[in-house]
Amino acid sequence: MIIKPKIRGYVCITAHPEGCAAHVQEQIDYVRSNGTIESGPKNVLIIGASTGYGLSTRIVSAFGCGAGTIGVFFERPSTKGRPATAGWYNSVAFERQAHEAGLYARSINGDAFSDEIKEQTIDLIKNGPGKVDLVIYSLASPRRTHPKTGETFRAVLKPVGRSFEAKTLDTDNNLVSDVSIEPASEEEVEATKRVMGGEDWEMWIDALTEAEVLVEGATTIAYSYIGPEVTWPVYKNGTIGGAKEHLENSARKIDALLRPKGGQAFISVNKAVVTQASSAIPVVPLYISILYKVMRQNGTHEGCIEQIYRLYDEHLFNGAEPVFDESGRMRLDDLEMLPEVQEAAKSLWVQVNTENLDEISDYTGYRQEFLKLFGFGIEGVDYGADLDPVLEFDD
Repeated sequence: MIIKPKIRGYVCITAHPEGCAAHVQEQIDYVRSNGTIESGPKNVLIIGASTGYGLSTRIVSAFGCGAGTIGVFFERPSTKGRPATAGWYNSVAFERQAHEAGLYARSINGDAFSDEIKEQTIDLIKNGPGKVDLVIYSLASPRRTHPKTGETFRAVLKPVGRSFEAKTLDTDNNLVSDVSIEPASEEEVEATKRVMGGEDWEMWIDALTEAEVLVEGATTIAYSYIGPEVTWPVYKNGTIGGAKEHLENSARKIDALLRPKGGQAFISVNKAVVTQASSAIPVVPLYISILYKVMRQNGTHEGCIEQIYRLYDEHLFNGAEPVFDESGRMRLDDLEMLPEVQEAAKSLWVQVNTENLDEISDYTGYRQEFLKLFGFGIEGVDYGADLDPVLEFDD
């Protein structure tokens, strides 16, 4: 099969196995080139490990710290001649590289919201690498079936209280246009909290604690985002923002549970990057295109792998003392939110339109990063090759 990118809306419905492997290799090479991270974790559980920040965390843990990793995700293998999802190919490539390096790496594919997957994970920890000292929560899902009630909740990307109008980017047609989004209902607000809030994170830590598979002094971190004011009506002050506030409340509850044994829980607010999740949020792709232009010009741009390496190297390990903001969050978005960066982004936001999009923003870079998520546009990969889309995990 010759696999080409097929894009529908904010997602590419095909993925290239060799391209995904090359993208994973790029991140591994970056970590190795920056050196070993001293006093890093020994065994890491990443919930949401197959793409974006979760995948980069798994790579930094393994190849920067020599840690054993367990990755939990929900991806589709190749079926009926169709390519697998990018997350499936990423995870197969990661495991093969980790095993070649002599590192423990196992993956669990299934609904991370379910009790069944939690039980499978606990069994794997007990029979595998030993107790876990770091748990990363990096799930992004549009819906969640509650494991106790069986009720399914669906998240929405909407403002709260009033409608919202702003510029947005139609990535299908490369057009800057205006978007108007009606406010969410109370039911939609609550449903988004149930999907994207901290309830499932709490359930994971409760289950791991009860099963006694966390070391004393274990740390758990959930990844989040705040963003600039231009996105707040649909993000920070919208339905997602309500879910993120719930996530922060969960962090405080989990921290209170872990503190007596020397552990901790907190939120890491990361930089805006191109991910499958961020591509789905109105306004955000246009903002990211402008942000990339500004940060690349001033030499402060970071992708997922650079962010997570810096999190480990400068904030968590190597003798570093974590620094938190007034709300107890670690701020890895510090370079994005520098006043000079935000002022430059605001100035370009006012000016941008369809005609000057490529000049004013780094939309070219945005598109390149988007395609790389699915294994396309990577140097050295033969995209004309006829290949087998079926890849399986090694036993």
